[in-house]
Amino acid sequence: MILAVAAVLYSASAFAQTEKPPMVGDKPLVQVKPKGTKEAAAKPAAAAKGKPQSVAVRLQACLDIDDGTKDRLNCYDAVIPPAPKPKPAKAKGYADCRFFKEEDERLACFNGFAESIPKLPKN
Repeated sequence: MILAVAAVLYSASAFAQTEKPPMVGDKPLVQVKPKGTKEAAAKPAAAAKGKPQSVAVRLQACLDIDDGTKDRLNCYDAVIPPAPKPKPAKAKGYADCRFFKEEDERLACFNGFAESIPKLPKN
């Protein structure tokens, strides 16, 4: 009896390791994945409820990433793409941060504005 169970389990594990997808009749079995698995991982704090979020909310979401890291700067750059100018003046608003060519200056600029935005209530 134990030998029969071991043979069934071994054959099931061997079947699971085949390179061909499982077939139903002559068609491959289709596996449906839940919506938003890749998008949620790629875009932190993206519109989880389906409605677009404001720039302020997306900038504040970047504050959850470790400070001073390339990941946080990439998050800011995803919200507002960089467009460096030769010698930008002091930034008057968060949109002006994209004009800084140096990554450290751009990160400090975004941090200053994102931290000064009042926290919005979560609905």
